[in-house]
Amino acid sequence: MEIQLSVPWAIESLYLTLKTTNLTRCPWPLGTTSSAWGCPRMAAWLSSSMKGAMRCWSAWSAGLCCTTSTSRALCTACPSPPMAGSLLSRRVTLPRCIMRLGRSGSSTPSFWTKPILGPTMRPPASTGRMTPGAASEVLGERGLREALWMGGAISLFSRCFVVGSKDMSTWVFGAERWDNLIYYALGGHKDAIVACFFESNSLDLYSLSQDGVLCMWQCDTPPEGLRLKPPAGWKADLLQREEEEEEEEDQEGDRETTIRGKATPAEEEKTGKVKYSRLAKYFFNKEGDFNNLTAAAFHKKSHLLVTGFASGIFHLHELPEFNLIHSLSISDQSIASVAINSSGDWIAFGCSGLGQLLVWEWQSESYVLKQQGHFNSMVTLAYSPDGQYIVTGGDDGKVKVWNTLSGFCFVTFTEHSSGVTGVTFTATGYVVVTSSMDGTVRAFDLHRYRNFRTFTSPRPTQFSCVAVDASGEIVSAGAQDSFEIFVWSMQTGRLLDVLSGHEGPISGLCFNPMKSILASASWDKTVRLWDMFDSWRTKETLALTSDALAVTFRPDGAELAVATLNSQITFWDPENAVQTGSIEGRHDLKTGRKELDKITAKHAAKGKAFTTLCYSADGQSILAGGMSKFVCIYHVREQILMKRFEISCNLSLDAMEEFLNRRKMTEFGNLALIDQDAGQEDGVAIPLPGVRKGDMSSRHFKPEIRVTSLRFSPTGRCWAATTTEGLLIYSLDTRVLFDPFELDTSVTPGRVREALRQEDFTRAILMALRLNESKLVQEALEAVPRGEIEVVTSSLPELYVEKVLEFLASSFEVSRHLEFYLVWTHKLLMLHGQKLKSRAGTLLPVIQFLQKSIQRHLDDLSKLCSWNRYNMQYALAVSKQRGTKRSLEPLGSEEEEEASEDDSLHLLGGGGRDSEEGMLA
Repeated sequence: MEIQLSVPWAIESLYLTLKTTNLTRCPWPLGTTSSAWGCPRMAAWLSSSMKGAMRCWSAWSAGLCCTTSTSRALCTACPSPPMAGSLLSRRVTLPRCIMRLGRSGSSTPSFWTKPILGPTMRPPASTGRMTPGAASEVLGERGLREALWMGGAISLFSRCFVVGSKDMSTWVFGAERWDNLIYYALGGHKDAIVACFFESNSLDLYSLSQDGVLCMWQCDTPPEGLRLKPPAGWKADLLQREEEEEEEEDQEGDRETTIRGKATPAEEEKTGKVKYSRLAKYFFNKEGDFNNLTAAAFHKKSHLLVTGFASGIFHLHELPEFNLIHSLSISDQSIASVAINSSGDWIAFGCSGLGQLLVWEWQSESYVLKQQGHFNSMVTLAYSPDGQYIVTGGDDGKVKVWNTLSGFCFVTFTEHSSGVTGVTFTATGYVVVTSSMDGTVRAFDLHRYRNFRTFTSPRPTQFSCVAVDASGEIVSAGAQDSFEIFVWSMQTGRLLDVLSGHEGPISGLCFNPMKSILASASWDKTVRLWDMFDSWRTKETLALTSDALAVTFRPDGAELAVATLNSQITFWDPENAVQTGSIEGRHDLKTGRKELDKITAKHAAKGKAFTTLCYSADGQSILAGGMSKFVCIYHVREQILMKRFEISCNLSLDAMEEFLNRRKMTEFGNLALIDQDAGQEDGVAIPLPGVRKGDMSSRHFKPEIRVTSLRFSPTGRCWAATTTEGLLIYSLDTRVLFDPFELDTSVTPGRVREALRQEDFTRAILMALRLNESKLVQEALEAVPRGEIEVVTSSLPELYVEKVLEFLASSFEVSRHLEFYLVWTHKLLMLHGQKLKSRAGTLLPVIQFLQKSIQRHLDDLSKLCSWNRYNMQYALAVSKQRGTKRSLEPLGSEEEEEASEDDSLHLLGGGGRDSEEGMLA
């Protein structure tokens, strides 16, 4: 839910807030005080507004509303739109400025040293928008009064909005400068307000508190009864001056004059302030099954109220009669969020305890969607060979497989009893191998969704990483406590060998994609290369300058990259054991300072490093991430930083800012040491030192932002990262870029279409590929008759064949011309297959992208054909049995009947497997 703000309301409401809280000066030191409530920045802004120009809304709002210390500086990047017309009659255009103020939750402090308007404030170009609901504070004379906003709603046409606070009060504010409504406080609750909602086409509202109480408030004034307050002081002078200028212009042109407002209101307008009265009060605790109310949503059209509780139960009530429709339990965890769709048929529930997302259709009482993520940190991920699936492992011991197209998890394995440390796919893409801290390495079958192999060591150990060779026959895992590498056979499950030699924990394993060479990185400052076919002996030992944290091979196996504890990435030639280059990444990490750090972020960066590495599909770039909010991509040959991705701007995570917020520093110490949210759930208080039970469980902490794993898709079009924020996927397919190829002035879209009219298809396709516009390439390819595809394909140069294959792979995702593009693909591979094979290393991402697209269509069509085949078999069987009585028959009659059914299906293209292949053709 969003709230639209206008500049006059923002000024007046802020003035009233400061006035009512007796805040006579600016809450931060800015030197000598002056006018405009003692803030020189505010006075400067007001003086510039009187001159008719709004200098910078974001600087003023950042000074009063932003929680970041770096946002206090005046914003010079924002434009300065003119302020035309009256401040009361027209809405001022606000410049773009993004400010993130954190989010609600257990990790957010329950008070702020400045009054803020909401958790996130992002004013677009036209209006300022504010998301209500997380936290705000109204300061008293000494900042002693605390009122944390818990929920809010907005009335129709943005005339008013209501917010509920932690101090058990509900406040109604006017979105404009109304004469009969400035703000209105409502009581009646004995616990914190969870949610409040306006009734449709009315100022009547509902408020719900955490103890399960619903209050209905009736307003004596309709929305049309709100009156604008006449201007006074400098605003009246400004309005009068503008009206005089308009009158002079109208007199010159002899035009009709329109008066939009009055300088002084009538006497009867001065009376009749807006008043609220409590109409009814209802309790959810009628049956005695009391638990905290945690979330609520209200659908205005159907008058449906949905409430969620800490026990996982939700209630559906019809308002205003408060009739219970039904009550169900959907989870054993607390419901953290509730939302209703526009039609009121579907209800979405979010449970943060287990990461659950449920969509419920309440009329039919059935699930529409049910998803569950990792309820603890994600640690590792891996792409399938065709790029269709991603497997992730977390500290919760779960292994989840996600579909990259839909974004949904379709299978979860829970066999591990401790945190998962490594996951990988085999070359076939149908087997997932995982390692865990519980001392097991497990192999899962994606056909039957079962754990078909469990590999263990002779003595209990904790595995920190896992790797599978290119053939899928050898599985290896590194131990964290015994410093050994265990090797098993996938076929038999037997332990083949134990590789010893490292003197520290194994931090990473990686097989050479082209050879049976295993690279192992350890904290003993070495990387060892093991030959799997030569008696498991050490082939080479690479000496490093610091502890090795990650190791990876280039896709062609000709280069090895190692990340070390001193923030360096070193590149090695695995054949000659020679270092070929290095990258210093300490300055690119840009680590933040945690709230409880005693040293600055610059000094803390000395202990930060890259913990995960991944080559791009073509091997020209390398991704690096670690103990920072940035992911860096480097060019391997030039050894320069190409781009740095910021994975999060969430200030509720730790180590997000470079400098500490000095407003949290007091004479008694850092306010971050106080656990504000402890003791709120289930009444658990903060235990004293030495208490054995409930110490860590009752406290809250801010998770540190970091990147735990990076992987590039085999298709080369996207890469994924597991972070504190979750699983993030970055793709090239979502952006429209003009990236021409060997372009000159003679290549234009007009020339392409002219060549198509002349039926010179080869020249048209080449020019379209040089322009590299997908629409133009599609037009050129689809203009070629089917009979001439082979001739045009044979005349294409070898350099452009890769471009056509890449376009075909992307077109399979969206185009309906499946057979036409399959013919193009078949002809290209048949005629240019030998030449493409010589460049298999560089063309591998394109071929895998093509395979992924074709495989998806094959799966969809095979399921559809199988479904149709079984339906036709059923229809034929029913038609034969209609009108006949079933008699006792010998056992062989069923086989004869099945044979007759297969014979009847021969007309459709053959029986059994042949019929399915005929349908697919």
